[in-house]
Amino acid sequence: MDLILWRHAEAIDLDLVGDDLLRSLTAKGEKQAARMGAWLDRQLPDGAKIWSSPATRTEQTAVALGRKYKVHAALAPLCGVDDLLQLVQWPHAKGCVVVVGHQPTLGETISRLLGLQEAECAVKKGALWWLRHRERDGIAQTVVVTVQSPEVL
Repeated sequence: MDLILWRHAEAIDLDLVGDDLLRSLTAKGEKQAARMGAWLDRQLPDGAKIWSSPATRTEQTAVALGRKYKVHAALAPLCGVDDLLQLVQWPHAKGCVVVVGHQPTLGETISRLLGLQEAECAVKKGALWWLRHRERDGIAQTVVVTVQSPEVL
């Protein structure tokens, strides 16, 4: 199974809208999402499943991928790692799953899957981590396939 954890791109400040779910992308965030979406679209297999948080900024980021996606409350801001992993059925699902979500949940998920302390991993706005679950000699492994940031694409 491949799991791609993509943090939403840069969004406007909470003070401007008052509701965290309504925060939209900034102009810079739209460019970040477009760059990463174009790169990711070229890499993803046709059958990849794409999930987004219900927050406006994550849906705008997911739209930049140009593929169909589903929204799920288990990915909302401040939802937990267990909710995310249950939704994507890690590590038993087949194929590739993309999650467009938030910090700190994405970083905590990466930390758990790599055996790090929960607070050790942060995901930059607009960036993604591509992880793969595999069995090698009867031992389950999580492999980092790539880490990408829109600034270097």
